[in-house]
Amino acid sequence: MDDESIYELTIDVETQYVPEQSYPEHNRYVFAYTITIENSGDIAAKLLKRHWIITDANNKVQEVRGEGVIGEQPYLPPGKSYRYTSAAVLETPLGCMQGTYELIADDGVVFEAPIPVFRLASSVTLH
Repeated sequence: MDDESIYELTIDVETQYVPEQSYPEHNRYVFAYTITIENSGDIAAKLLKRHWIITDANNKVQEVRGEGVIGEQPYLPPGKSYRYTSAAVLETPLGCMQGTYELIADDGVVFEAPIPVFRLASSVTLH
C-alpha cells in the first residue's frame, strides 16, 4: 500500500489585501487568506497544529506556531474539506507565507502536510 496516498491533503489558498485595516504610512499591511484543506488521502485525520513562516519584502521572517486553525481542530474524513479565513500583518506591501499542518490520522499516525508558498501583495505594488 502506498503510504503517500493514505496521508494526503490538497491545500488551496486565496489571498486578499485588506486596505481598511492597513496603514501604509505606518508600514502596516494586512492580508486576509482563505484556505481550503481537503483530505485527498484514504484515511480520516484531525488537524492538530499549524506552523507558518511569513516573510516580508525586507526578508523579515515571522514564525507562528499554534494549536489548530482559528481556534479549531477540524476533523477531515476522506474527500471532505474544511475552509477558514485568517490574516497576516506585514511591514511591507509584498510578502509570502508557507508552512505545515500537523495531523493525526484515525490509525494513530501523526503526519505533516506542507502548505505551498503563496504570495501576499497589495494592489499598490501591482502596476
